[in-house]
Amino acid sequence: MPLLNSIISWVNVKRLHQIELFRQYPFNVQQEVFFRLVEQAARTTWGIQYGYDSINTIEEYQQRVPISTYEDITPYVNRLRDGEQNLLWPTEIKWFAKSSGTTADKSKFIPVSFEALEDCHFRGGKDVIAFYTKERPDNGILRGKALTLGGSSQINKFSNQSFYGDLSAVLIENLPFWANFIRTPSAEVALIPDFEEKLDKIVKHTFNENVTSIAGVPSWNLVLLQAVLDYTGKTDILQVWPNLELFTHGGISFKPYREQFKKLIPSPHMSYLETYNASEGFFGIQDELDRDDMLLMLDLGVFYEFIPMDHFHEPNPPVRTIRDVQVGINYAIVITTNAGLWRYMIGDTIIFTSLNPHKFKITGRTKYYINAFGEEVILDNAEKALLEACRETGAVMKEYTAGPLYMSGLSKGAHEWIIEFQTPPGDMEKFREVLDKTLCSVNSDYEAKRHKGITLDRPIIVPVEQGTFYRWMQYRGKLGGQNKIPRLSNDRRYLDELKELLTR
Repeated sequence: MPLLNSIISWVNVKRLHQIELFRQYPFNVQQEVFFRLVEQAARTTWGIQYGYDSINTIEEYQQRVPISTYEDITPYVNRLRDGEQNLLWPTEIKWFAKSSGTTADKSKFIPVSFEALEDCHFRGGKDVIAFYTKERPDNGILRGKALTLGGSSQINKFSNQSFYGDLSAVLIENLPFWANFIRTPSAEVALIPDFEEKLDKIVKHTFNENVTSIAGVPSWNLVLLQAVLDYTGKTDILQVWPNLELFTHGGISFKPYREQFKKLIPSPHMSYLETYNASEGFFGIQDELDRDDMLLMLDLGVFYEFIPMDHFHEPNPPVRTIRDVQVGINYAIVITTNAGLWRYMIGDTIIFTSLNPHKFKITGRTKYYINAFGEEVILDNAEKALLEACRETGAVMKEYTAGPLYMSGLSKGAHEWIIEFQTPPGDMEKFREVLDKTLCSVNSDYEAKRHKGITLDRPIIVPVEQGTFYRWMQYRGKLGGQNKIPRLSNDRRYLDELKELLTR
């Protein structure tokens, strides 16, 4: 172990020098990434279709290649899943990261190449250690083990040529052998598909380990930490893992959970570090612990473009490169990657907080959504579920808005729906049940969070009298045909504002 720690420390120092290069020369590094990607894919089906071998500038690329969504690339993904190769990327694609659904699909299956694994996801994971070591030179995380709580998926076969699972499962299956010396639990336990069973075994396998860091989605990790306390009978996590010093989190906002973590881990030396690691790539890392923004990782095999959200719905919106972005403007991210995603719209929005270097905060999604617990419920999911609930209960709905009810103490999180009915449902309990079940059927991430009610409880329905939403929009100064009622929100500002109005 001391030898491994020395090697990792040496690699960290070397890597920090490379990172400094793209801090100083961001566009030059991005330009180099861009030309490498286009050159590598020139003889693929996609590359031949768009004449990659004659693209000489980024502007030519933007003129020839359309911005795409998952629906646009689904035919290619289906062929890749059947074992065809050299479609989007020249090297073999046999791994697919199962991600949250789109308006047409319950789940997306994002291609993951060898280069995406090695040069993006794994390299990004190493960069997390490099940044933390720089920030905390006296840290002890390498003296113990990292506990990573991934999703509840195992690796499944599409065919003998291709496999899928959530991103954490794909990464675990492909980890280098030496990673097993510094992580816990074993891959066998980490890949148990049933979350409740996995949680039980993780607790029993790790409570007596020297865990120095944990990683994952905040809501899932709260469940884990509480399970550890229940099993051990301790009152805080430091009584179980006294050397715990770092929580690396991502996927959802950490703000609603910060105080709960502080109560469970009452240490002034505990550090919290955010990452932006999606199925499509590893995009950002919080490189300074005393800031709440992230550094955009410009040399991990991803070329970035940005669409100002003020122009997002225009037929031909302006598209910026890293050279042209500005601080304080909300941008939709478009990526070109070393897994064969070409000008791909991932649906996330960010605001740059700094341009020297390029630092940012995630601001949300390009569509209405609720993602307070990693469930990624979008507007289309909500509309389908509400329509089905109305159909089965004879209800007629006029207006609605929904958002999260955060975890508090031992209580679970939930979604709260404020609904104005034209005709109320004959059975409100049935309405809630159908809404919940339909959301599970159209959204695999919501279904996973609702599994046995471990993280997410059943939705809460708050019916209001007719005219309520009109009064609310009037109160907000938003009356008129161009003003839309916010349907889904990832925080409680609309719910709380509307409920306050109800008490007047």
